[in-house]
Amino acid sequence: MTTPDYRPAEIHAPYLLFLGDIEDSVSAKMARAVVTWRPDKAVGQLRMTGSTVSVGIEDLSIAEAVARGARTLVIGVANSGGKLPGHWRDVIVEAIRHGMDVASGMHQRLTAIEGVNELARDKGVTLHDIRHSHPPLEVGNGERRQGTRVLTVGTDCSLGKMFSSLAIQRGLEEAGVRARFRATGQCGVLVAGEGVAIDAVIADFIAGAVEWLSPAGDDDQWDIIEGQGSLFHPAYAGVSLGLLHGAQPDWLVMCHELGRPHMRHLPGRPMPEMSACIEANLWAARVTNPDVRLAGFSVNTSNVDEETARRELKTLEERFGVPATDPIRFGIAPIVHALTGGRT
Repeated sequence: MTTPDYRPAEIHAPYLLFLGDIEDSVSAKMARAVVTWRPDKAVGQLRMTGSTVSVGIEDLSIAEAVARGARTLVIGVANSGGKLPGHWRDVIVEAIRHGMDVASGMHQRLTAIEGVNELARDKGVTLHDIRHSHPPLEVGNGERRQGTRVLTVGTDCSLGKMFSSLAIQRGLEEAGVRARFRATGQCGVLVAGEGVAIDAVIADFIAGAVEWLSPAGDDDQWDIIEGQGSLFHPAYAGVSLGLLHGAQPDWLVMCHELGRPHMRHLPGRPMPEMSACIEANLWAARVTNPDVRLAGFSVNTSNVDEETARRELKTLEERFGVPATDPIRFGIAPIVHALTGGRT
């Protein structure tokens, strides 16, 4: 298997990040991904109401953004189910009329919105359905392949697997290690400019898609593969399992959020017990790599004060014998140190 040479159509910057009228900050992860990892590409944000979530950049209208050079309206939202609310259509149409491309990571295609495809064609603009842009894929084969691979996994969905993967990749590069971020979600693809949104791949081809994303490489080449979902989430466990098999990871990094009361979108389902979650992920990963190990924990501690965060991280470290850190609050260095055997 050769190194991937497929690239989705280029999404031209600068972007205007459209947040619709969402009030759930977690759903704004497309916009937050751009602001955090590619801030130079965002000219502003567009919100429909005063109570809409903000990602901390200037509010602009479509006309104002175009005057500042914006070329693409990016739907900055990834909601449950991936459906574009019908009342957002007018904003999308206005952007197209102003000559802007439109990029979306939703399951529902932009081209399926009444009149949008025809208008885009008339105006000569491009519609980017990020989740549905990938090459023909094969089923996975599970054959051992050269190179080193790290996969982020989680106790739940939407708790920092993409952020952790990008932080690890950057940390390894700063330590002199050749490392590539392999995007498997629509936010990651937007940041990286390439990848496959795994949750839009037919189930039989999930493992094969990840094998394609992270093919055999040199011994000193590291692939940091963005995880998705959780083995313990009833809605998304299938995607998580396919990733574990296709990634053939040498290392797992467990992502978690302190204080999360229940699985996302499922108030009646408690968060899994940590040791059971770790063992389930290691057990599944051993199907394609019997030597897989846990490298550490990447934990979102934003819901607690610093003293509590340090205490909880220390408890994880003492219990499981691997480093635990919050990559935003305390940096990713402990995990990079563990991955490289203390060479950093």
